[in-house]
Amino acid sequence: MITTFLIEGFAAGYVLWRYRKDMIAKLIVMTLASLAFFQLAEYMVCENAFFLSSLDWARLGYVAITMLPPLGLHLGSVIAQKKTGMLIKIAYTNAAAFIIFFLFIGNGMQAEKCLGNYVIFTIAPHASLPYGIYYHGWLLTGISLFWRARQQIKNVARKQALTWLVIGYCSFMVPTLIINFVNPETIHGIPSIMCGFAVLFAFSLLFKVAPLMLKKASSEEYSY
Repeated sequence: MITTFLIEGFAAGYVLWRYRKDMIAKLIVMTLASLAFFQLAEYMVCENAFFLSSLDWARLGYVAITMLPPLGLHLGSVIAQKKTGMLIKIAYTNAAAFIIFFLFIGNGMQAEKCLGNYVIFTIAPHASLPYGIYYHGWLLTGISLFWRARQQIKNVARKQALTWLVIGYCSFMVPTLIINFVNPETIHGIPSIMCGFAVLFAFSLLFKVAPLMLKKASSEEYSY
């Protein structure tokens, strides 16, 4: 967990330092930072450190991962130069509703359990299905839109960036599904397992999407 946190945190810092801070750069940094923070929250759940309870860290971790679907959708839309403003607003509104639920509703986050390789989070039973639909629904929507957009645009760099976004999404979704199929008991640890594999998504953002879409900052900009 802490190793993944350091990798994703470094990736966010590198993009912030190395490239000009346009909208694509900001969305990549926020995505990487959210991934990194979830790993930190998982570690703190296991260590119960820094003046917060494990349950409080679980709440904060869920805030971080709840932001990932709309951030990814927004990033892909900007890369594709598609006018999907209403769709993005709906995705962010959905995320905000769940964030409020996890942070301020007493039984929103009910329990957490550290199993070493991953953490099991228990949220309110009535929220499990809606949250699963929200999360996987927006991820699949993103894949569909990215793939369709890459077939329509002619700009080679944007096409390749969208391809790597799809590959990045599949890099954490497919392995998680395989593990859940082989060992159904791991379904309770989907958020933790999925975000563990999401380091591959972080690599695709850092080594593929960012170089394709971002311009390097000048020496004067490095000081800011």
